[in-house]
Amino acid sequence: MSTNWNPAQYNKFKAQRAKPFYDLLALIQIAQFNAGIDLGCGTGELTRVLFDRLKPTQFTGIDSSAEMLAKSLQYKTSGLAFERQDIASIQLSRPLDLLFSNAALHWVPHHEMLFPKLLQHVAPDGQVAIQMPFNFDHASHRLAHQVAARLFPALFSAEHPVSATLLPDRYAEIMYENGFEDQVCRVEVYGHPMPSGSEVVEWTRGSLLTKYQEKLTPQQFEVFLDKYRAALLQVIGEGPYFYTFKRILLWGRKRT
Repeated sequence: MSTNWNPAQYNKFKAQRAKPFYDLLALIQIAQFNAGIDLGCGTGELTRVLFDRLKPTQFTGIDSSAEMLAKSLQYKTSGLAFERQDIASIQLSRPLDLLFSNAALHWVPHHEMLFPKLLQHVAPDGQVAIQMPFNFDHASHRLAHQVAARLFPALFSAEHPVSATLLPDRYAEIMYENGFEDQVCRVEVYGHPMPSGSEVVEWTRGSLLTKYQEKLTPQQFEVFLDKYRAALLQVIGEGPYFYTFKRILLWGRKRT
């Protein structure tokens, strides 16, 4: 997962990015949660909302970005802690009553191996709730890689990268194979009216483009950003734009 995050840039579209979180939260069935975890907690603001709503005994927000976690100090409280860890190599000391992740796991590769590894940490009768962007076929995502590969072929393959995200039905199969018979697996399209096409660039700068930025010098990134903006606006236009953004929402309860 990229660690080159700018919380202020990410939060330019705070309300829009929060809507899938609340939809995911609504899928969770009320229960007694003793131990839980939020993988990819970011600044911790929404983790605190989750904690206050579900009232687990012990809950931990995990993120790899020091910049994001620096903002989490204001959300710490009794029973809620934040730690810097890499999701791909996370170490868990006890079974979880709730494994939660909002807009984070798409950054971590090898989902065929990652998901069974994470799901095994959920206790019997425990729940999992995961939301991931599924928008890699949109021009905002496709053009980012095309421009990067053209400008910096030594750093980016010309072949469009295969997203770590699997097809939704495969997640349903993986969840079933790992004991989650009671489940929800759906794709939701979130429509975001933008005042201009340039606002879509501002959106991707807060998330998608961080993975390109971390491989480039500041000067290289500015060149990339200018070319990407020009390429994207040529496709979507400079006027008002309805930005459709697909996301996968997963929920399941592990059989006892």
